[in-house]
Amino acid sequence: MDYDVKGHLRQVRSSLPDGVRLVAISKYHPNEYIEAAYAEGQRLFGESHEQELRTKHATLPADIEWHFIGHLQTNKVKYIAPYVSMIEAVDSLKLLREIDKQAIRNERVIDVLLELHIADEETKYGLAPDACRQLLADGEWRQLSHVRICGLMMMASNVDDPEQIRREFRTGRQLFDEFRAAYFADAPWFCERSWGMSHDYPIAVEEGSTLVRIGTAIFGPRVY
Repeated sequence: MDYDVKGHLRQVRSSLPDGVRLVAISKYHPNEYIEAAYAEGQRLFGESHEQELRTKHATLPADIEWHFIGHLQTNKVKYIAPYVSMIEAVDSLKLLREIDKQAIRNERVIDVLLELHIADEETKYGLAPDACRQLLADGEWRQLSHVRICGLMMMASNVDDPEQIRREFRTGRQLFDEFRAAYFADAPWFCERSWGMSHDYPIAVEEGSTLVRIGTAIFGPRVY
């Protein structure tokens, strides 16, 4: 392996304050890269394709915590439900229901984040702020006993304007505070704010992120 995964991982970790956890985004990267990060003590990894995650879960150490970070189709939930630690990108009540159904089948509770669409881009998935408000206000999620909503996830616009990025992260933080006060005041597990990637995570951390999803800055360009 020519690429210095361990050195880059140490660099990223040293830049994160206490209370911010690193999700190492390993999609499209080979097992040896993940093993190098694992040897440095990294246990939290993120994948966005069910089949790739299934293969990696079967062939890598069992104590890795896998976060599913991509757009998840309902018909794929059953494949990751037995072992996934968190599904970060829940963007519909339909998906929430399916996760609950598969969690019941596997006799476990699955942690999830609601994905916000704040970025000024059509290509991003997620719930618009008002749609997220509506989902929570309708209250059906309270009946889903095998999913646990642990916070919010979002992506900022892919732009060069740090102030726009900051504004979007700040909006995410405001919505988190609003929802926590309205629905999760007695739920200490509602504490995660997953925003910030390789190019913008320092701003995300300043704007309250608790989980940063970093791939390129650790593993280099993706190996397709």
